Amino acid sequence: MRLRRPPHVTTQTTTRMGPRPLPLHLATQTLALMSSLAALPLLKNGSLSWNPNLASAAAELTKAIDGIDTESFARAVQDEALRRLDAFTAGVKLYQASTREPRPPEPTVIWQSGSARLLDYGDGAEADDAAQPILVIPSLVNRGYVLDLSTDRSLLRDLAGRGFRPLLMDWGVPGTGERAYSLTDYITGPLQNAFDFVTADGAKPAVVGYCMGGNLALALSARNRGRVGALALLATPWDFQAGQEAYLPVLAAMAPALEAIIETLGVLPTDLLQAMFAGLNPDGVGLKFRHFATLPAGSPKAREFIALEDWLNDGVPLAGPVARECLFDWYLDNTPATGHWRVAGEAVDPGTLNLPTLVIVPNDDYIVPPEGAKPLARLVPGAHLKTVKAGHIGMVAGRRARSVLYTPLGTWLGEHLN
Repeated sequence: MRLRRPPHVTTQTTTRMGPRPLPLHLATQTLALMSSLAALPLLKNGSLSWNPNLASAAAELTKAIDGIDTESFARAVQDEALRRLDAFTAGVKLYQASTREPRPPEPTVIWQSGSARLLDYGDGAEADDAAQPILVIPSLVNRGYVLDLSTDRSLLRDLAGRGFRPLLMDWGVPGTGERAYSLTDYITGPLQNAFDFVTADGAKPAVVGYCMGGNLALALSARNRGRVGALALLATPWDFQAGQEAYLPVLAAMAPALEAIIETLGVLPTDLLQAMFAGLNPDGVGLKFRHFATLPAGSPKAREFIALEDWLNDGVPLAGPVARECLFDWYLDNTPATGHWRVAGEAVDPGTLNLPTLVIVPNDDYIVPPEGAKPLARLVPGAHLKTVKAGHIGMVAGRRARSVLYTPLGTWLGEHLN
């Protein structure tokens, strides 16, 4: 039984405060650029400590500035630092003052439990009642509408256009009860119940998981052997320590403070999550806002930037127990890769799966490094690995998303679903 379609808001109703957390980004950009001046004397006298991976670049730079007047060089560095900082703040101000096109209308809600809802993207007039259902599971960390960002950047609407019935598991914002949820609670509770709803008529849906949603999709499929038609894992991490060598010591040092915050608030707050993601690519925020400042207002690229940045800043807090499992168990203890991740007391073992499985790994992903996602293709029997030239978010919502993801995924599903 379909629930009533909620009213859709088509205008920007809140003042942008992003990029979140803004004070951190402003401080980081200022510190990073101004610290260049402090490093100049060390660079000139040869005592600056370099990352070993940058040894050749360091040697070239040292040679290039040899003989240059120190004061002139310092003024040039200062001017460039100020130029970059001005460009960053200009980009932020432009973003905050920008309007954006309304998001696509939200489809019908066909099932709901607490904050979790199932959105039916196959409910249009052109939909086939016999269309194969595709249960799409996004991450718990960010909102799922990155898979339906705009009319031309929508994996869900693309799948519907190919004759499937995509059903998005929209997690919403954790309510009072859900703030105490563990991964087991999410998987055996709302996710399992939504799956049972979809399969009540005997259907064998495909299950598609994006990012952390892929881990949930894998666990769901393992618990429902014989009831899933196919499994697709998009940018899904499994070995949480591969490619994260620089990040893990920082996380370990932060663990006591993070635990104290989770214990006090009951959740991992959105702004703290955003700060941690920014730490994976410290230069990323500065680069993208400086670039945004150069784009013509209202241009397609500017509109794309605004839509994606609005999604990035529309995050949700992570339930406390889930935050502990993800940060401390998955990352620090690497429980999935070591065989120690358990759901309802049972180990989640990719080797037990026996169904068509596609593992899509973006090669330019700094959030889920390729070396951490590729092991799933080896561990799931008969899984097919496809690597694509894209980043973690660009794969699902970038300009090339249709060619790198939508079409290959849609074709594969058509070939492997009965």
